[in-house]
Amino acid sequence: MSASLYRTPMKRHLTANDQLYTPTAREIQLKYSAGDTTIEEQRARWERKRTRTAKELVESEQRYFEQLELVVVYFVEILKAKGTLQPDVRDAIFCTLKAIHSINRRLLSNLEDGKFGLGFDIFCPQLQLYITYTDNMEHAVKVLQEQIRKNKRFARFKKLQESRPEFQGLKLEDLLPLPRKRVYQYKHLLRDLAENTSPNSPEFQQLTNAVKAVSEVSQHIQDQARRHENYLQVLRVQKLLKGRRSKVLAPGRKYIREGWLAIVPSKGEELKHKMFFLFSDILLMTKPCHPLHPVHSDKFAWQKAYPLIEGTIEKVFGHTKSQGGLISLTFLEEKLLMMSNDQEDINDWYRCLSAAIGQLRSRSIILQRKDNLARRPIRSAKNLTLSETTSITPNSGSKRSLVKDMNANSQPMNEGTTAKRIRLEPNATMRRQDAEPRTEQTGTSCIIL
Repeated sequence: MSASLYRTPMKRHLTANDQLYTPTAREIQLKYSAGDTTIEEQRARWERKRTRTAKELVESEQRYFEQLELVVVYFVEILKAKGTLQPDVRDAIFCTLKAIHSINRRLLSNLEDGKFGLGFDIFCPQLQLYITYTDNMEHAVKVLQEQIRKNKRFARFKKLQESRPEFQGLKLEDLLPLPRKRVYQYKHLLRDLAENTSPNSPEFQQLTNAVKAVSEVSQHIQDQARRHENYLQVLRVQKLLKGRRSKVLAPGRKYIREGWLAIVPSKGEELKHKMFFLFSDILLMTKPCHPLHPVHSDKFAWQKAYPLIEGTIEKVFGHTKSQGGLISLTFLEEKLLMMSNDQEDINDWYRCLSAAIGQLRSRSIILQRKDNLARRPIRSAKNLTLSETTSITPNSGSKRSLVKDMNANSQPMNEGTTAKRIRLEPNATMRRQDAEPRTEQTGTSCIIL
């Protein structure tokens, strides 16, 4: 780099003939479009974004706290005072909502004072209350619906409270899921706030830790919601099947998709349309019940469940003349040719089946490797083989002494029996000066007395 860059610019006085240079609007626009912005301008832009995010966080927290207070004041507290619901029923519906209302009161106070880092530093260690509440959410809704249906006194009380102007037409069912939704909002607002906070700020580390803590809780809530949605799907399929022996509910089983497919017979018979249900571990083939059946006219009869771990899948080309498609599934005991006239539908079936089979095999390989590692024997003197024994005693003399050595090592030492006295002596072929053990060679033989 040229040394002229480090020279101090010379100061000179402006004369009457000198004119101050003023950049035009076009030059300023070109300067910014080329990314030639100063650090001060970048900081000012970050500060504007941070101010906007902070304002949105405070205003949304105020609305959220007001709605929490409606439920706590007009439902939890009054129901507790009047005894309209049994304590266990009341706790099942509202769970930790009152405690959440308490910690959010303190959070709101800190946010309104501009103490964002301190507010979430105190708030995040108590996020377990949100996890407990969201895990209980589905049960709470079920108990609430049951009380509305069976408890007329509670139903009248609920309707009266919801008619208050403070509720603005909202019902209790609309207010109960608010904590779960608020966690998602915290995740995005805190991330924007942390990204636009200077790393030199004392709040930066506090906000970064808060983003991590809230993201973990948000992920837990999303996983819980997916598990519940999967449970509802499997339960729906269970109710569609005829017979008590038709069980699809199983731990870890995931619903993937369902649909009609035609089975191509091997002997030129007519196509047979079947309803298939694809899960993470099985492919279930069913047929519709008779439409005139008095009870099961809208259900399906279980025919066969194919374990995907045993299956291989292939696409068959040239048989449908570009109208739909054909896929081949091969299992240990049977081979299926499934056809659909919808090209997109059969392609989706192929993708779903391939992914399910691939995941099962990958998981099986991982489990097998872990099982092999767990079963690997620990090498010890008791597990030495014949070759290992002879390698330890290369100069062990005659075959008789070798047999005696092996018998002595292999005979178990049981309690209640007299143990044989074993004396370790130096190898007979070793020199007298080498009889003492050394680091290079410690060959010994066992002599039975």
